[in-house]
Amino acid sequence: MLVYIARHAWAEERDAARWPDDALRPLTDAGIERYNEVVKALAKRGFAPAKIATSPFVRCRQTAEIIAKRVAGKPPIVELEDLEPGSYLEPVLKWTNEQGGADVCWCGHSPDVERFAAALVSDGSARIRFAKGAIAAIEFDDEAAVGSGELCWLATAKSLGF
Repeated sequence: MLVYIARHAWAEERDAARWPDDALRPLTDAGIERYNEVVKALAKRGFAPAKIATSPFVRCRQTAEIIAKRVAGKPPIVELEDLEPGSYLEPVLKWTNEQGGADVCWCGHSPDVERFAAALVSDGSARIRFAKGAIAAIEFDDEAAVGSGELCWLATAKSLGF
């Protein structure tokens, strides 16, 4: 099973006057355009989650929608409050392991995506940096569990030439 971990794409700057609730802050037009290119490039290389779980924040939902639109199979999107900023890994792992071994993608926020990736591939002391719009692929032989994953790749817009 593969677990893809995506940090949301490039969002508007924080601005309490425009978005008093930060959960409503969207992606920029340029961020949407750039992320479409990132996902198209990764889809050509086999990036194809069967299901997507996303933070309900607008910028993550938009990121998940781009993924769903650009990959094979048009995977369904589920909003998980457990992917909101400051969340814990255990409930997300539980959801993942309830998906019958399907490859899944989590769309979330920094530093949570970084903490989650580090916990999955090490004792948690590793540091894995996720630029905005980055996606990592972590493989599991069986159920997804802390310390049992193997980092297959980590792609950024810059590494893909965007």
